[in-house]
Amino acid sequence: MTDLRRLPGPQAEKWEWQLLGSCRGKDTELFFHPEGERGPTRARREAAAKAVCASCPVLALCREHALASREPYGVWGGLSEHDREAALLARASGAVAVAG
Repeated sequence: MTDLRRLPGPQAEKWEWQLLGSCRGKDTELFFHPEGERGPTRARREAAAKAVCASCPVLALCREHALASREPYGVWGGLSEHDREAALLARASGAVAVAG
């Protein structure tokens, strides 16, 4: 029989914030770019995604999750892929990052 005492306890509360996101129920294509999307089309989509994030009640939790887990794709916590990369570089250098 497996010794369950070594296993971590329930973890659902770590992820409950996702249920409260303003993005919940929205089309994922708004937050994740299709292959080959560039220029003004990508900028417009990212701006629309960031607008959803702007009034999100869990924006800070989402942003911190994306930075901590180094989410490689999409808009998370109001930050695009490029924004997160810049924020992580700023953290690593000790500089203060400007939010996207």
